[in-house]
Amino acid sequence: MTTIDRIMQFLNGEMTRPVPYQSLSESWFHYLALAVAITAAVLAAISLRNGGEKRLRRFLLAFAALLLSFEAYKQLIFSYQAGWSYQWYAFPFQFCSTPMYVALVAGLTKNDKIRQALVNFLGTYGLFAGLAVMFYPNDVFINTIGINIQTMVHHGAMMVVGVALLANKVKLTSKSILGATAVFAVLVGTAILMNTAYNAWMGDATFNMFFINPVYGTHLPILSQIEPLVPHPVFVVIYIVGFALVAYLMLLIGIVAHRPLDRKARSVAPRRTAARP
Repeated sequence: MTTIDRIMQFLNGEMTRPVPYQSLSESWFHYLALAVAITAAVLAAISLRNGGEKRLRRFLLAFAALLLSFEAYKQLIFSYQAGWSYQWYAFPFQFCSTPMYVALVAGLTKNDKIRQALVNFLGTYGLFAGLAVMFYPNDVFINTIGINIQTMVHHGAMMVVGVALLANKVKLTSKSILGATAVFAVLVGTAILMNTAYNAWMGDATFNMFFINPVYGTHLPILSQIEPLVPHPVFVVIYIVGFALVAYLMLLIGIVAHRPLDRKARSVAPRRTAARP
Protein backbone atom coordinates (compact mmCIF):
# COMPACT_ATOMS: atom_id res chain seq x y z
CA MET A 1 0.00 0.00 0.00
CA THR A 2 1.42 3.37 -1.01
CA THR A 3 1.58 6.44 1.19
CA ILE A 4 -1.15 8.08 -0.92
CA ASP A 5 -3.41 5.06 -0.38
CA ARG A 6 -2.88 5.26 3.39
CA ILE A 7 -3.67 8.99 3.40
CA MET A 8 -6.82 8.49 1.33
CA GLN A 9 -8.00 5.63 3.54
CA PHE A 10 -7.55 7.89 6.55
CA LEU A 11 -9.44 10.74 4.89
CA ASN A 12 -12.16 8.27 3.90
CA GLY A 13 -12.87 7.20 7.48
CA GLU A 14 -16.47 6.32 8.28
CA MET A 15 -18.92 7.07 11.07
CA THR A 16 -22.53 6.35 11.84
CA ARG A 17 -24.55 8.69 9.67
CA PRO A 18 -25.64 11.64 11.85
CA VAL A 19 -29.30 12.56 12.09
CA PRO A 20 -30.76 15.91 13.19
CA TYR A 21 -32.93 16.55 16.25
CA GLN A 22 -32.96 13.10 17.79
CA SER A 23 -31.40 11.77 21.00
CA LEU A 24 -27.96 13.02 22.00
CA SER A 25 -26.36 9.70 21.03
CA GLU A 26 -27.82 9.95 17.52
CA SER A 27 -27.58 13.71 16.92
CA TRP A 28 -24.52 14.77 18.93
CA PHE A 29 -22.66 15.71 15.74
CA HIS A 30 -25.41 18.05 14.58
CA TYR A 31 -25.86 19.58 18.04
CA LEU A 32 -22.11 20.14 18.36
CA ALA A 33 -21.93 21.78 14.94
CA LEU A 34 -24.85 24.06 15.78
CA ALA A 35 -23.33 25.08 19.11
CA VAL A 36 -19.96 25.86 17.53
CA ALA A 37 -21.56 27.84 14.66
CA ILE A 38 -23.79 29.93 16.96
CA THR A 39 -20.89 30.72 19.29
CA ALA A 40 -18.62 31.59 16.38
CA ALA A 41 -21.31 33.83 14.84
CA VAL A 42 -21.58 35.88 18.04
CA LEU A 43 -17.81 36.19 18.37
CA ALA A 44 -17.42 37.12 14.70
CA ALA A 45 -20.09 39.82 14.93
CA ILE A 46 -18.33 41.31 17.96
CA SER A 47 -14.90 41.05 16.34
CA LEU A 48 -16.02 42.75 13.14
CA ARG A 49 -17.72 45.62 14.98
CA ASN A 50 -16.11 48.96 14.21
CA GLY A 51 -13.52 47.16 12.11
CA GLY A 52 -12.09 48.96 9.12
CA GLU A 53 -11.60 47.88 5.51
CA LYS A 54 -8.40 45.97 6.28
CA ARG A 55 -10.11 43.79 8.88
CA LEU A 56 -13.05 43.16 6.57
CA ARG A 57 -10.73 42.05 3.76
CA ARG A 58 -8.87 39.67 6.05
CA PHE A 59 -12.14 38.29 7.38
CA LEU A 60 -13.49 37.60 3.88
CA LEU A 61 -10.24 36.11 2.58
CA ALA A 62 -9.92 33.84 5.62
CA PHE A 63 -13.49 32.65 5.06
CA ALA A 64 -12.82 31.99 1.38
CA ALA A 65 -9.57 30.13 2.13
CA LEU A 66 -11.28 27.93 4.71
CA LEU A 67 -14.12 26.94 2.39
CA LEU A 68 -11.89 26.43 -0.64
CA SER A 69 -9.57 24.17 1.37
CA PHE A 70 -12.41 21.97 2.56
CA GLU A 71 -13.91 21.97 -0.94
CA ALA A 72 -10.64 20.65 -2.35
CA TYR A 73 -10.81 17.78 0.16
CA LYS A 74 -14.42 17.03 -0.83
CA GLN A 75 -13.59 16.89 -4.52
CA LEU A 76 -10.63 14.63 -3.82
CA ILE A 77 -12.50 12.18 -1.61
CA PHE A 78 -15.52 11.89 -3.91
CA SER A 79 -13.20 11.06 -6.80
CA TYR A 80 -11.32 8.54 -4.66
CA GLN A 81 -14.55 6.84 -3.59
CA ALA A 82 -15.49 6.47 -7.28
CA GLY A 83 -12.18 4.85 -8.26
CA TRP A 84 -10.55 8.18 -9.16
CA SER A 85 -13.38 9.05 -11.55
CA TYR A 86 -14.44 12.69 -11.29
CA GLN A 87 -18.00 13.08 -10.04
CA TRP A 88 -19.56 15.85 -12.08
CA TYR A 89 -22.66 16.03 -9.88
CA ALA A 90 -20.40 17.38 -7.14
CA PHE A 91 -18.85 20.13 -9.26
CA PRO A 92 -18.48 23.10 -6.89
CA PHE A 93 -20.88 25.60 -8.38
CA GLN A 94 -24.09 25.02 -6.51
CA PHE A 95 -25.79 27.94 -4.75
CA CYS A 96 -24.12 27.00 -1.46
CA SER A 97 -20.73 26.82 -3.19
CA THR A 98 -20.78 30.38 -4.46
CA PRO A 99 -20.11 32.25 -1.17
CA MET A 100 -16.48 31.06 -1.20
CA TYR A 101 -15.97 32.64 -4.63
CA VAL A 102 -17.95 35.76 -3.75
CA ALA A 103 -15.95 36.26 -0.54
CA LEU A 104 -12.67 35.80 -2.40
CA VAL A 105 -13.58 38.48 -4.96
CA ALA A 106 -14.95 40.76 -2.22
CA GLY A 107 -11.72 40.45 -0.28
CA LEU A 108 -9.57 41.23 -3.32
CA THR A 109 -11.52 43.93 -5.17
CA LYS A 110 -10.75 47.58 -4.62
CA ASN A 111 -14.07 48.71 -6.09
CA ASP A 112 -16.23 49.82 -3.16
CA LYS A 113 -19.55 49.39 -4.99
CA ILE A 114 -18.73 45.87 -6.13
CA ARG A 115 -17.46 44.88 -2.69
CA GLN A 116 -20.60 46.25 -1.02
CA ALA A 117 -22.86 44.31 -3.41
CA LEU A 118 -20.88 41.13 -2.70
CA VAL A 119 -21.01 41.74 1.05
CA ASN A 120 -24.76 42.33 0.81
CA PHE A 121 -25.07 38.98 -1.00
CA LEU A 122 -23.14 37.16 1.73
CA GLY A 123 -25.19 38.82 4.47
CA THR A 124 -28.54 37.92 2.89
CA TYR A 125 -28.45 35.10 0.32
CA GLY A 126 -25.42 33.46 1.92
CA LEU A 127 -26.86 33.77 5.40
CA PHE A 128 -30.14 32.17 4.34
CA ALA A 129 -28.37 29.22 2.71
CA GLY A 130 -26.15 28.67 5.74
CA LEU A 131 -29.06 28.84 8.18
CA ALA A 132 -31.21 26.52 6.06
CA VAL A 133 -28.62 23.73 6.05
CA MET A 134 -27.44 24.17 9.63
CA PHE A 135 -30.94 24.02 11.08
CA TYR A 136 -32.44 21.53 8.58
CA PRO A 137 -29.60 19.22 7.47
CA ASN A 138 -31.88 16.34 6.58
CA ASP A 139 -30.08 15.18 3.42
CA VAL A 140 -26.51 16.46 3.79
CA PHE A 141 -25.06 13.86 6.16
CA ILE A 142 -23.41 10.67 4.91
CA ASN A 143 -21.18 8.00 6.46
CA THR A 144 -17.84 9.68 5.61
CA ILE A 145 -16.46 11.55 8.63
CA GLY A 146 -14.57 14.16 6.61
CA ILE A 147 -17.49 15.00 4.35
CA ASN A 148 -19.77 15.51 7.36
CA ILE A 149 -17.18 17.82 8.89
CA GLN A 150 -16.77 19.64 5.57
CA THR A 151 -20.53 20.12 5.27
CA MET A 152 -20.90 21.58 8.75
CA VAL A 153 -17.80 23.77 8.43
CA HIS A 154 -18.92 25.05 5.02
CA HIS A 155 -22.49 25.92 5.91
CA GLY A 156 -21.67 26.87 9.48
CA ALA A 157 -19.08 29.35 8.19
CA MET A 158 -21.68 30.77 5.79
CA MET A 159 -23.95 31.33 8.78
CA VAL A 160 -21.13 32.89 10.83
CA VAL A 161 -20.05 35.25 8.07
CA GLY A 162 -23.63 36.14 7.16
CA VAL A 163 -24.49 37.07 10.74
CA ALA A 164 -21.28 39.07 11.20
CA LEU A 165 -21.75 41.00 7.96
CA LEU A 166 -25.46 41.61 8.47
CA ALA A 167 -24.72 42.90 11.95
CA ASN A 168 -21.94 45.23 10.86
CA LYS A 169 -21.24 45.64 7.15
CA VAL A 170 -24.46 45.23 5.16
CA LYS A 171 -26.09 48.59 4.49
CA LEU A 172 -29.45 48.11 6.13
CA THR A 173 -31.82 49.74 3.69
CA SER A 174 -34.36 48.11 1.41
CA LYS A 175 -32.27 49.06 -1.62
CA SER A 176 -29.41 46.90 -0.33
CA ILE A 177 -31.15 43.83 -1.70
CA LEU A 178 -30.79 45.15 -5.26
CA GLY A 179 -27.02 44.78 -5.37
CA ALA A 180 -27.20 41.38 -3.67
CA THR A 181 -29.82 40.20 -6.18
CA ALA A 182 -27.71 41.44 -9.08
CA VAL A 183 -24.87 39.25 -7.79
CA PHE A 184 -27.26 36.31 -7.47
CA ALA A 185 -28.59 36.82 -10.98
CA VAL A 186 -25.05 36.79 -12.39
CA LEU A 187 -24.36 33.54 -10.55
CA VAL A 188 -27.60 31.99 -11.84
CA GLY A 189 -26.71 33.09 -15.37
CA THR A 190 -23.28 31.47 -14.99
CA ALA A 191 -24.93 28.23 -13.81
CA ILE A 192 -27.25 28.29 -16.84
CA LEU A 193 -24.30 28.68 -19.21
CA MET A 194 -22.44 25.84 -17.49
CA ASN A 195 -25.49 23.54 -17.62
CA THR A 196 -26.05 24.35 -21.29
CA ALA A 197 -22.41 23.75 -22.21
CA TYR A 198 -22.31 20.46 -20.36
CA ASN A 199 -25.53 19.24 -21.96
CA ALA A 200 -24.21 20.11 -25.42
CA TRP A 201 -20.67 18.75 -25.24
CA MET A 202 -20.54 16.15 -22.49
CA GLY A 203 -23.80 15.03 -20.93
CA ASP A 204 -22.61 11.60 -19.79
CA ALA A 205 -23.19 12.24 -16.10
CA THR A 206 -25.47 14.27 -13.83
CA PHE A 207 -24.55 17.95 -13.99
CA ASN A 208 -27.19 20.16 -12.42
CA MET A 209 -25.74 23.43 -11.22
CA PHE A 210 -28.11 25.43 -9.01
CA PHE A 211 -30.56 22.56 -9.67
CA ILE A 212 -31.98 24.39 -12.68
CA ASN A 213 -30.74 22.15 -15.50
CA PRO A 214 -33.94 21.30 -17.43
CA VAL A 215 -32.53 17.84 -18.22
CA TYR A 216 -32.59 16.82 -14.56
CA GLY A 217 -35.00 19.22 -12.88
CA THR A 218 -34.91 20.40 -9.28
CA HIS A 219 -35.60 18.69 -5.99
CA LEU A 220 -35.85 21.92 -3.99
CA PRO A 221 -38.98 22.29 -1.86
CA ILE A 222 -41.86 24.23 -3.47
CA LEU A 223 -39.80 24.88 -6.62
CA SER A 224 -39.96 21.20 -7.54
CA GLN A 225 -43.76 21.47 -7.62
CA ILE A 226 -43.73 24.65 -9.72
CA GLU A 227 -41.18 23.56 -12.33
CA PRO A 228 -43.40 21.06 -14.23
CA LEU A 229 -46.19 23.63 -14.52
CA VAL A 230 -44.39 26.45 -16.33
CA PRO A 231 -41.93 26.92 -19.23
CA HIS A 232 -38.31 26.68 -18.13
CA PRO A 233 -37.46 30.41 -18.64
CA VAL A 234 -40.45 31.30 -16.46
CA PHE A 235 -39.26 28.80 -13.84
CA VAL A 236 -35.84 30.46 -13.77
CA VAL A 237 -37.45 33.85 -13.15
CA ILE A 238 -39.55 32.34 -10.36
CA TYR A 239 -36.39 30.74 -8.97
CA ILE A 240 -34.58 34.09 -8.81
CA VAL A 241 -37.58 35.94 -7.38
CA GLY A 242 -38.16 33.23 -4.77
CA PHE A 243 -34.60 33.36 -3.50
CA ALA A 244 -34.72 37.16 -3.60
CA LEU A 245 -37.73 37.12 -1.28
CA VAL A 246 -36.05 34.94 1.35
CA ALA A 247 -32.88 37.01 1.07
CA TYR A 248 -34.95 40.15 1.56
CA LEU A 249 -36.42 38.54 4.66
CA MET A 250 -32.87 38.20 6.04
CA LEU A 251 -32.34 41.89 5.35
CA LEU A 252 -35.59 42.86 7.09
CA ILE A 253 -34.60 40.82 10.13
CA GLY A 254 -31.32 42.71 10.21
CA ILE A 255 -33.09 46.06 9.92
CA VAL A 256 -35.50 45.22 12.75
CA ALA A 257 -32.70 43.87 14.95
CA HIS A 258 -30.67 47.05 14.50
CA ARG A 259 -33.42 49.48 15.48
CA PRO A 260 -32.99 49.11 19.27
CA LEU A 261 -29.23 49.52 18.85
CA ASP A 262 -29.69 52.61 16.70
CA ARG A 263 -32.05 54.17 19.26
CA LYS A 264 -29.59 53.37 22.04
CA ALA A 265 -26.73 54.92 20.09
CA ARG A 266 -28.74 58.10 19.51
CA SER A 267 -29.74 58.31 23.17
CA VAL A 268 -26.16 58.13 24.43
CA ALA A 269 -24.75 60.45 21.78
CA PRO A 270 -23.56 63.78 23.22
CA ARG A 271 -26.01 66.60 22.61
CA ARG A 272 -24.77 69.77 21.04
CA THR A 273 -25.50 72.96 22.92
CA ALA A 274 -25.57 76.41 21.46
CA ALA A 275 -22.43 78.40 22.11
CA ARG A 276 -22.86 81.22 24.58
CA PRO A 277 -22.02 84.70 23.40
